[in-house]
Amino acid sequence: MTQLPQSTERKMGLVIDLDTCVGCHACVISCKGWNTENYGAPLSDQDAYGANPSGTFLNRVHSYEVTPDEGHAQLIHFPKSCLHCEDAPCVTVCPTGASYKRVEDGIVLVNESDCIGCGLCAWSCPYGARELDQAEGVMKKCTLCVDRIYNENLPEVDRVPSCVRTCPAGARHFGDLGDPDSDVSKLVAEREGMDLMPEMDTKPVNKYLPPRPKDQIEDQIDILAPLLAPVAEEPKGFLGWLDKTLEKL
Repeated sequence: MTQLPQSTERKMGLVIDLDTCVGCHACVISCKGWNTENYGAPLSDQDAYGANPSGTFLNRVHSYEVTPDEGHAQLIHFPKSCLHCEDAPCVTVCPTGASYKRVEDGIVLVNESDCIGCGLCAWSCPYGARELDQAEGVMKKCTLCVDRIYNENLPEVDRVPSCVRTCPAGARHFGDLGDPDSDVSKLVAEREGMDLMPEMDTKPVNKYLPPRPKDQIEDQIDILAPLLAPVAEEPKGFLGWLDKTLEKL
């Protein structure tokens, strides 16, 4: 079985803002595209345009309607991928050593040449973050785009995971969560970021920022009402002429 490192030099990971995510799936598409064309085996699809399509994705977005104890129901979009846990059960259960956690940055990866596709890592992951690629017969997972974040041939602004670079709402953040002075660590502290399923004791590196309570619907209507009011009570110019002409028909 593969051993986990006692500690890592850094804890690179994602911070996902559930208050900002709009569920557009841009992160899903960009992840699929980048990881199909670059690192490791392509992410295959089966019967992509048929009646029962399926495929391999490293990042998925789920949507839930949440009803708080007070206030109105909210639609929460919940992106999910590998959380690069400190105590990663997917690593320790691997019989070939294909699954491992890097000492230099804490990223959990799969050596596909050693993977036998047994699926034990997928069974052990409490987050369902691993998928067996049906075409290649190997386990696939989020790599935090290791082929981007250290690629000096890319502009510095692009040296982040593809999902982070693509998110139009700025809901995804990337950095060293082991450094308390990093931007992502400060964001987690300010917004009371949380672990996903902390009761599993896997110590996930990735954090989620909880959605903030929304204003009452009545207040929202009062705020938006002036913007929804007509610009003019009676149409003028060409529209006014057209309106009067149509009334005579």
